Amino acid sequence: MRYIDMQTWSRREHFKVFSAFDHPHAGFCANVDLTTFYPVVKQRGYSITVAIVYVLSRAANAIPEFRYRIRAGKVVEHEIVHPSTTILINEDLFTFCMMDYIEDFSEFAARAAERIAFVKEHPTLEDDPGRDDLLFMTALPWVSFTSVMHPMQLHPADSVPRFAWGKFFEDCKFLKMPLGVQGHHALMDGIHMGRFYAEVQDYLHHPGFVLGEE
Repeated sequence: MRYIDMQTWSRREHFKVFSAFDHPHAGFCANVDLTTFYPVVKQRGYSITVAIVYVLSRAANAIPEFRYRIRAGKVVEHEIVHPSTTILINEDLFTFCMMDYIEDFSEFAARAAERIAFVKEHPTLEDDPGRDDLLFMTALPWVSFTSVMHPMQLHPADSVPRFAWGKFFEDCKFLKMPLGVQGHHALMDGIHMGRFYAEVQDYLHHPGFVLGEE
């Protein structure tokens, strides 16, 4: 982790303006193409949820703005950020599940499966106190949504990015998935979210590169 030099940071004026907003988070939703990715994940016997969490985490770690966090008016950049996602524990309730991001997918998937099994037996609605090196994620597999809004603290507004994905659907023989992204506008703009979507889609088009060649 390192502190950003606020005197030389190119975003210092943007940070000043948007940090003063009552609701400084911004975001949007777009569909991503799973046509190539989904069958490979299923053929290899992996959880599609774990695979999506991995792809989003890998893309977020590749873009510095998704690793920035605000602490007491200052900005820090984490070397690595980790997913904290929701997991269903029965028909109506969920638990939080924090996973360690590891670039090697097979190792990530194995550890994620262990964490999911653990939190299903020991559900919690708390993340580790004081941690902000996280990426908040949730799956909404019941709806192919076109917009999404996340609950968040506003005073002060936390700076952890939020992600949601919805029900898969077919579109002209392509398999699509709605993906929502939300971030603190003092730390990122639409261009950074656009880069995130491009990174995610590139991974989804090249599952062998992401999951490891067999």
